[in-house]
Amino acid sequence: MSAGFLTDPLLMEWEVEHGFGLRGSSEPEGLARPRQVHGIAVARADAQGEVQPSEADAVWTDAPGRAVGVLTADCVPILMGVRGGVRVAAVHAGWKGLAHGVIAAGLSALRGSANEAVRAAIGPHVGPCCYEVDAPVLGPLRKRFGADLEVALVPAGPDHARVDLGALARWALESAGLPPHAIGTEAVDCTRCDADRFHSYRRDGARAGRLLHFVRAGNRPEAALDSPQGPA
Repeated sequence: MSAGFLTDPLLMEWEVEHGFGLRGSSEPEGLARPRQVHGIAVARADAQGEVQPSEADAVWTDAPGRAVGVLTADCVPILMGVRGGVRVAAVHAGWKGLAHGVIAAGLSALRGSANEAVRAAIGPHVGPCCYEVDAPVLGPLRKRFGADLEVALVPAGPDHARVDLGALARWALESAGLPPHAIGTEAVDCTRCDADRFHSYRRDGARAGRLLHFVRAGNRPEAALDSPQGPA
């Protein structure tokens, strides 16, 4: 499944086709993605691949066989799905998106009114080893995460700290109702540290490429019923 991409066992167990991109990963067939603007809008991709609204940082679909995706170059990609991939979503979470709640917005759109069990996987992004920020970033994050932000920080001088974006993404998912065992981290790695596999804006600046991450809705709507039962 998903040759040329990283995958997470939690989504694979639920037969959710997905992949976290590497350098040179090819765009999957039938991909739909929005124009990302570091906001919190959530788009829906229909069976024809039309994305509405066109500008968003999370996108979901329930169109069988349709793939949705996001691009990153250090930000956090999150791929989500219900059992069998009947509905799936991809989220792009930079610090601005994290500060404003893009992860919760994407999860809410994916669940809709059904409130079904969801699994989510976090992909490669810049790690706390390489992501130092200052007060203009720390302020909005502190407003969103409160005291929980402190456990994701390593002080690095006056009004400076290194931030663990992945820890904040996990906190956001848990705060939105996902239990820890439903959050996969197998594909987490630092994009800045590994130039062989990943593009990184922090490392390469404006010449940095982008990593493509995708998740595909299941071809059979009944897949959720066919899949073996297990913990959410």
